Amino acid sequence: MRILAIISGEYGIRHVDNVRAHAPQGWTIETWKAPAVFPLIMDYPEDFLPASFPECDLILSFAENKSVAELIPEIAKMSGASGVVVAVDSENWLPRGLARQLIGWLERMNVACATPKPLCSLTEKDYKITRRERESYDSPVISEFARYFGQPDIQLTLNEETRTITSAKVRRDAVCGCARHVAEKLVGLSADEAEEKAGLFHHHFPCLASMVKLNDYNHDTLMHESGHLLQDNLAEQLKPFKQTRYIAPGGLIDNGTQQ
Repeated sequence: MRILAIISGEYGIRHVDNVRAHAPQGWTIETWKAPAVFPLIMDYPEDFLPASFPECDLILSFAENKSVAELIPEIAKMSGASGVVVAVDSENWLPRGLARQLIGWLERMNVACATPKPLCSLTEKDYKITRRERESYDSPVISEFARYFGQPDIQLTLNEETRTITSAKVRRDAVCGCARHVAEKLVGLSADEAEEKAGLFHHHFPCLASMVKLNDYNHDTLMHESGHLLQDNLAEQLKPFKQTRYIAPGGLIDNGTQQ
């Protein structure tokens, strides 16, 4: 697969570095750094683009400026891309109304577009747009990317006697590399503590999603949503190994009689 990544700064650089380090053999990734400043009204988007782009199958936009969305259709046309993934790890980078517009612009060009919010909600068939809504897409090239990078999928193996994690295999990493980072720290932890500590490891990576509270995420943040996605992946695997603890009210024993 040939990938063109649009970057603005360190956020994009970290994502590109992780994809390059862990992509399947044969994948290539080129980068283009978007302009830092745009006018309020962009009459001619092509004025902000280079003379040419390398041919690619998929565009990954890690741009931290919503104006870049207006450039993406022209970039897709110039590069021949058939799919686009735009990271929405901050509402300011791609507001929902603009995301709909971009999907429409690209659809008229027969180019598929996914706008996962947060980026690590991307799967091989859909992605989150709110806390309770997922948007589906139909694109072999985006699905192929999402086989390896997107919503974290870590396969745990536990020792039944000790209830500790003996291996944590990353089947799908987050694009930023967070899932791989967390997996490396899970080995040796007990089933009772692993889920909570995974959340701490996720935040300490650190996750680069926004900490702004959003109405469509029940006044929670995209960083917290990202952490929940990772923890949910682990929770079902850990559940059979957890010990259920009951706390009796003061003065009572477990059978409910007074001491």
